[in-house]
Parts: sequence; C-alpha cells; structure tokens
Amino acid sequence: MPRPGLRILIPALLLAHASSAADSGFTPLFDGKSTEGWTTVGGKPGNWLVRDGELVTKGKGDGWISTDKTFDDFVLRLEYLVRPGGNSGVFIRSPRSGDPAYTGMEIQVLDDDDDQYRELEPFQYTGSIYGVVAAQRGHTRKPGEWNQMEITAQGPKVVVKLNGAVIVNANLARHADASQQHPGILRTEGYLGLQSHSDEVRFRNIEIKELD
Repeated sequence: MPRPGLRILIPALLLAHASSAADSGFTPLFDGKSTEGWTTVGGKPGNWLVRDGELVTKGKGDGWISTDKTFDDFVLRLEYLVRPGGNSGVFIRSPRSGDPAYTGMEIQVLDDDDDQYRELEPFQYTGSIYGVVAAQRGHTRKPGEWNQMEITAQGPKVVVKLNGAVIVNANLARHADASQQHPGILRTEGYLGLQSHSDEVRFRNIEIKELD
C-alpha cells in the first residue's frame, strides 16, 4: 500500500510537469484531430490525412502541406516515422510558389541506410539543409521507429537536432555561393511545411516556439 505522503507527492509532480511544459513557450501546430491550420499545396487530393493522432502523407504524387501562418525565427519540434526506403522533408521559410526545397529550405527526412541511397551526396541525408549543408550521420533510428527532430532558425543560423544530437549547426551567411541554386537560404520568413514524396510518412507532436 502506498504511503499517505505519496498521494500528495504524485499530483504535485504532475502539476510541476504541466507547469514546465506551459512555461516552455511551445504552441501546437497540429491538433491531432484535423488539418486545421494547414493547407495542401500541389499534389493529388486526399494525399494527406489525419490518422490515430498523426498527420500522414500517403506519398502518392508530389506536393506538400503548408502551415497557414508564416514564421521567421523559431524553434520547431516534431516526430516522424518512415518506412523502409522512406523519403520526405520539412520545409522552412518557404513561399507557396516553386519548389520549396529551392525557393525555401528543406531539412531532409530519409531512411539513410536503405541501399538505394548509398551514393547520395552528403547534403542529401537526414537533417541536412538539402543541397547546401550536410548533416552529421549516424543518429537516425530504424524504419518503423519514431525520430525526434528539432529545428532552430534564427537569422542566418540554422541548427538541427535529431534524437537529441546536434547534426547541423550552420551559418547560412557562409554559404552564399549556394544561393544561386538555392535562393531560399536568403529568405528570413515563410511557411513551414511537410513534403509528400514517394512513400507514406507519419508525423506527430508538431509544435513551435517563436523567437524574438
């Protein structure tokens, strides 16, 4: 039988945890029930759906799903799950015109260890600023397991964490030569988005903290 003091301690711990979460400054971008606050851009109708509290792309056809709001400096957190061979991406500071991997920036999401991706360029693997800055490899989890990704964009600085490890710490001002092919790296504001590529990919716990 638990000691009487524990009955007071446990609710207090739960209250402290809730207060800590509230003080973190993060706001959910996905309510787990609908695509409210999001708009599909291109691709086939019905390619995005909500299932079991997750935002899911069927991966049939191109296109992406965009936030309705634009953001400049922020910390974005989300979890994603890919199947074997899975391929997707997180778009940041993107317009809704053109290919957001170029007109904005794409943070790559990939099953890095699948055989079909053995000969990619270093800046095409998970967490990389696609085509611009290569991520440190070796921190992805196996297909079918959830990964935690955190992206911080503050001015020209972009930091990507994957499962608690910093895998990109970039100052885009030092990559101005890449702006001819990737003009999106010069953008300071735009939409956030998730890519539909060729595979089903699942996302959940999408939240943001805007920075001053």
